[in-house]
Amino acid sequence: MKKELTCINCPNGCSLEVEYAGGKIISVKGAECKKGKEYAENEIFHPVRIVTTTVRINCAAIPLLPVRTSDPVPKKLYQAIVREAAGIKVEAPVKCGDVIVKDILGSGADLIASRSLERCEGKTF
Repeated sequence: MKKELTCINCPNGCSLEVEYAGGKIISVKGAECKKGKEYAENEIFHPVRIVTTTVRINCAAIPLLPVRTSDPVPKKLYQAIVREAAGIKVEAPVKCGDVIVKDILGSGADLIASRSLERCEGKTF
């Protein structure tokens, strides 16, 4: 099979043409550095992503707290993690880096706050 990818491992953003079969990379064309082949193999056989989304927060100046996964998670879990986060509500104060959910959906990654928000009494969303 053939697949076209844009490598994101370095600033070059190489357009890759990848040929693969039987769980192995046959060829990678267009890579300007050695990271291209590694990126192609990971993206085709084991794609992962950092999930970024928001959760609701009470008693803060704004109603949504930005969060992300602490580590990349399998791409197939991305939408499920976003759906899970949509049902989460936390209380201020929260500091950037605080763990909101440990090992979210058994992914091995924690859902962590991407911003600090102080407590503001009377702010309920």
